[in-house]
Amino acid sequence: MKRPSLKPGTQQILHALAVMCMAAPMIASAQQATDLGAVSASGGSGATDNSSAPVTATKTAPVQGSLTARSAQSIVSDQFIRDLTSPVADFSQVLQMTPGMYSYSPNGVGLGDTKTYFRGFSDGDYTVSFDGIPFQDTNSPSHHTWAFFPSQFLGGAVVDRSPGSAATIGPANFGGSVNLLSRNLEPEQRFSAFDSYGSFNTKIYGAEFESGQFGADGASNLLLNAHQMTSDGYQTYNKQTRDAVSLKYQYAITDNTALTLFGSYIDLKSNTPNTKGATRAQIAQFGDDYLLSNNPKQANYWGYNFYHVTSDFEYAGLSSNLGGGWKLDDKVYTYAYHNQQNYNGSTITATSATDKLNAYRTYGNLLRLSQESSFGVFRTGLWAENADTNRYQIPSDPRTWIDATAPNFHERFKTTTLQPFVEYEFQVMPDLKITPGVKYSSYRQNLTQYADNGKTVGNLGGLPSIEHAVTYNTVLPSFDVHYMLRPNWSVYGQYVVGDEIPPTSVFDVKNANVTALPSSIKSKTFQIGSVWKSDRFTFDIDAYHIKFDNAYSSFTDNAGNTTYFANGSSTTQGIEAEGNVVLGSGFSLYANATYGTAKYASGQWVASAPSDTETLGLNYNQGGWDIGWLNKRVGTMYNDNGSVHQAVKIAPFTISNLFVNYTIKHPVQMVKQAKVQFGVNNLFDKHSIVGVNPASTTTSAPAPGDVLTLLPARSLSLTVSLDF
Repeated sequence: MKRPSLKPGTQQILHALAVMCMAAPMIASAQQATDLGAVSASGGSGATDNSSAPVTATKTAPVQGSLTARSAQSIVSDQFIRDLTSPVADFSQVLQMTPGMYSYSPNGVGLGDTKTYFRGFSDGDYTVSFDGIPFQDTNSPSHHTWAFFPSQFLGGAVVDRSPGSAATIGPANFGGSVNLLSRNLEPEQRFSAFDSYGSFNTKIYGAEFESGQFGADGASNLLLNAHQMTSDGYQTYNKQTRDAVSLKYQYAITDNTALTLFGSYIDLKSNTPNTKGATRAQIAQFGDDYLLSNNPKQANYWGYNFYHVTSDFEYAGLSSNLGGGWKLDDKVYTYAYHNQQNYNGSTITATSATDKLNAYRTYGNLLRLSQESSFGVFRTGLWAENADTNRYQIPSDPRTWIDATAPNFHERFKTTTLQPFVEYEFQVMPDLKITPGVKYSSYRQNLTQYADNGKTVGNLGGLPSIEHAVTYNTVLPSFDVHYMLRPNWSVYGQYVVGDEIPPTSVFDVKNANVTALPSSIKSKTFQIGSVWKSDRFTFDIDAYHIKFDNAYSSFTDNAGNTTYFANGSSTTQGIEAEGNVVLGSGFSLYANATYGTAKYASGQWVASAPSDTETLGLNYNQGGWDIGWLNKRVGTMYNDNGSVHQAVKIAPFTISNLFVNYTIKHPVQMVKQAKVQFGVNNLFDKHSIVGVNPASTTTSAPAPGDVLTLLPARSLSLTVSLDF
């Protein structure tokens, strides 16, 4: 009988798992520690100000796993956001140093609409939520980091590099989920003011009011934050202004019931063009920072390119212990995004520019119920959401912004989402839990597409508009096992199916005549992992194998036109690890690393999927000092050219940041605390090429017309904040 053979990639993963299983018992002989604990998806980071507590690895780790995790998770601390990110950072910077994740903004940190990648998945292939509530574009489940949740709004994050369990809701748990967490409220009253100035004439100033507990029996608490940011940007004439405000209020109705209200609003203006990079020829002639000109006779004049984006996000949440082990968590919410973008093409004519709108308002409710007994934990709930969208692109004259009669396209549509779920966490033994579950995912789109100038759907046979209705239904099972080998050492195994619906652009065909609708794409994830903690060390490791459909692979050319291609399937597999160690004398060392592959059935690499990533961080925290250096290396990866995969090789690059914080208690009368932060992003001033959009679909040879994405130059910032 012929002996079965394993593929090389599978052999590597099995070998890594064997090493993991042998290494963990050797580590576990160290002293035990208290678990970091589960981080609630209902809001808050779980972080507390406990400066008198002993320094432990869980306290100093910027990112770490949880002993209760049933999948590959990394928890980002509130302290990391406050002390080790730029004051102008968006939420992509909060995720930057977690295992395998990377992003970049060519205009400078926090000064662009940034996308984050991991495990071969790009933005739109995973869910992003805030306090458990998913938010995303309605034409495809993508996200805009500059329009929602800057660092001032955030108190932490939980990154799940898997579709999660049945109870993990979202529109694109295909690749994973990221849950951003709101700020924790504090028991004492505080008023804070801050001011910051940095490279590229970047300024941000603002104030924050924390009420502390007030009212009858201290049942109320309020946090209000407001700031303004302005910057010239690293790239020429790519200016940006952001005004933002957020509010969080909690009221303890009874000892067992609490009400939470949250609201935020952002107004963003920018001179960013539609093509956010310069060509090889332009960079060679004008320098790495070139993007726009100040000459109205040139097509790339900055006055012909601008965004005005507003967004708001609100929810009311009710959580209650109902008795008998039952718990309720219900959130009703709404959020909106209004992006009015105007941009010019490569010439100056009466129709060379585009007047573009992408606007939607979403309403929803997220209901969760659970019941805990001696047999285990029962969880069920329903996510229900409705969204109204208006999108168009109209040819326009950049000199006058007078629009043409007919648009390139115009569509309005409604999206209805329903996701009921149920799972049961069986308490098989005191330390062994087995959780099967199932989620039903239903999306319905009702589209009205209007006659256009022929660029997208055409004249519709003389009709003013045409309507479509489509429903995507998917059953998504999950199964996981969690075992506590020791109080400070857990292991888990997981199998779960995730999904992602097609974008609305599948209807962008001649006369909107869709002859065959695509189905939802699915991913099937197998992974195992282990988490271990002690006073001195934290360590977690996982190995994964994911088979996923790639029906919606796409390429966007330099004019902003997107083509979908390459149906089939792909496989991503690898191993990930992270850990933190207390060195003593205030020092701690954090590191993570990933190794894996993400390839199509042909053997070619998925775009923007690095073969490996490594993060190394050295932190010092003693007295008033809090100093952190974090360095991330992203390994070799590839970009497509519109006709073939693996067309352009992107060499490894490094992102290195340094932050020095010094805090003084009661420096003068009336001031509770003063804090000074000096930050350096891109410490080693690397100008690496991190993306290439080839000018040609027939050759991968470097060409003058290739659009390049580069790391921005080193940037410095100095921030002063006072607490009263």
